[in-house]
Amino acid sequence: MFLRFYFTLVHVIASVYNSANNLFRGFYLKKTIRISKTDALIIEDVQKDFCPGGALPVSEGDQVIPALNDYLKIFEKANAEIFATRDWHPPNHISFKAQGGLWPPHCVQNTEGAKFHPALKLPRSTKVVSKAMNPLKENYSSFDGAELSNILKKQGVTRVFVGGLATDYCVKCTVIDALKLGFKAVLLSDAIRGINVGPNDAETAIAEMIKNGAEQVTLDNFPEPLDPSLSKDSETEVLAEKPLARVAIKKKARMRPRGRYKRIRAEK
Repeated sequence: MFLRFYFTLVHVIASVYNSANNLFRGFYLKKTIRISKTDALIIEDVQKDFCPGGALPVSEGDQVIPALNDYLKIFEKANAEIFATRDWHPPNHISFKAQGGLWPPHCVQNTEGAKFHPALKLPRSTKVVSKAMNPLKENYSSFDGAELSNILKKQGVTRVFVGGLATDYCVKCTVIDALKLGFKAVLLSDAIRGINVGPNDAETAIAEMIKNGAEQVTLDNFPEPLDPSLSKDSETEVLAEKPLARVAIKKKARMRPRGRYKRIRAEK
């Protein structure tokens, strides 16, 4: 009887200790992230149509922008690759309700709603990835039907950090595809918002990303002090009209120098 009581007490003490230790680690031992040239930042679809007042607004979609601007400074300081993706639909895209799709027309090529949000401070080095241009094909992932994977691998990138809109669609699909393609994928938890067509869709999407091997971080995991001078002069409007890099749904891409930058010219 005494031995049974003794072992029960030991088990309870050990359980309490482990729980307290895990809680302590969760609060005080945050993982520190340092960015290098083997990392890339992918900002998903922070366009006017996906923000309040747009054709397909994500609730609080514009609230991801302050955190994303801080991430942009971190990656720019590290000279790491930065990509900004955008829906770039033709007027008759299959995802639109008039064509039997789920969504109202949004992010139609060369319209105001397809532009990046003006508060997003994209540096001039940003490469723009245009997707969902085929009128007969839905496309949520930035890796689907594009050359983004090849570009990242040529640059020696092994880990991608993803934030933007919307958590339960383009962010989720891009993160999961990155993992499938052999990249480490990190979800920027403080820089995403979901559209939540169904209850808790965003939370379910986050769980699915984590289940597939994604890691979650926030700005608290980055030790680098932010230099306010970085990205001071935003090139967002210039990038929206004349992207420095356009990755289309084509078969091949070639690199060609264009001034200080390189354009990814897609060809049939």
